[in-house]
Order: sequence, then structure tokens, then C-alpha cells
Amino acid sequence: MNKLLFAALALAPGAALAGSSWNIDPAHSSAGFAVRHLVISQVRGEFRKFSGTLTLDDADLTKAAVEATLDVGSIDTRDAGRDGHLKSPDFFDAAKFPTITFKSTKVAKAGKDKLKVTGDLTLHGVTKPVMLEVSASPEIKGMMGETRRGFSATTKINRKDFGLTWNKILEAGPAVGDEVTISLDIEAVKDQPKAPAK
Repeated sequence: MNKLLFAALALAPGAALAGSSWNIDPAHSSAGFAVRHLVISQVRGEFRKFSGTLTLDDADLTKAAVEATLDVGSIDTRDAGRDGHLKSPDFFDAAKFPTITFKSTKVAKAGKDKLKVTGDLTLHGVTKPVMLEVSASPEIKGMMGETRRGFSATTKINRKDFGLTWNKILEAGPAVGDEVTISLDIEAVKDQPKAPAK
């Protein structure tokens, strides 16, 4: 299900915010999840395709905003048969609900370089609030002179809260756990000011 950002990230509705704009670099980011299988093990997966934007106040990360979108069809659990089942109407129903989205609504400090980010997660046609525990890195310069920073985020959801249920007989047993851990490792790149037209 989701490891999103989901993927990780922050914050208040962005339209009125002043600050710098950042884009998630998917080549250096991951959105994964883990869920119990038969009580004895964790099955892990990720979404290979996702995108997102952040608006950051460089002086105060609590005045920030983030939106992210994951492509359900890009789910990868290293088993083609299981991936197909997860994309079917039994679970995600990717044909009907092709994306998972997150939009931040609030951010609060939780220690040095740590944040609690609340936002709306829309999954399988259901929108519910979730809270992510986020760690943020300082800014650094990339190899091409661009400005980068990293975010790691985790949260847990109950898949049944989003209507992710399947075989009622099997659901009575421990085949698939209800709790899903979402983990996001995000590298974001700061937008560069555009040069004025000559």
C-alpha cells in the first residue's frame, strides 16, 4: 500500500505561502511501505513513480506546504503476480483510482530538525488525515550547483480505513495485516530563479 510520500513532508495549504519552491527528485527518493504477512514476516514494496512539490520558508519550516502524487500502477513488491493482485479491484483498484495523493495541512516542530506533519491522504477514493514524523536535513549544494535537502518521513495507517479489503473469508485470518507502515525518503531540489528574457 503505501510508502508514500508518501513522501515525506510537511505542511500548511500552500497558496498563500511565501517561500522557496522545491521539487522532489524521484531518482534520489523512495516511497515505500511494509505490511505483515501471516503474522510472521513483513512484506515490503514501493511505488516507482511519484512526484511532488514543496514550498519552504527558509527561516521557519513550520511555514511550509507539500503536495505529492503516487502512481498506483507503479507498485513494486518484487513479485509480478502479487503486484497484479494489489492493482486489481481486490485492493487498490488502480483502473478506478490510479493515484494516491497527500496534501499537507499543518506542521509543527518536534525537536531539532524534526517535524510532525499533518495532511490529507487520499487513497482508494477515501481521504483521511494522517500525521508523519519527519526528519529534515540542512541544505547542501549538488554537483551542478543546485541546492538540495533531504526529508525522511514515516507514518502508519490501517488499510481497512481506506477500504482496502478483499476476500472476506481470508480477512478473518492473519493473511494480510491491517497496519501498514509508510516510509518516505525524499530528496528535493530548489527551483532556480529564471533569467530575465533578453
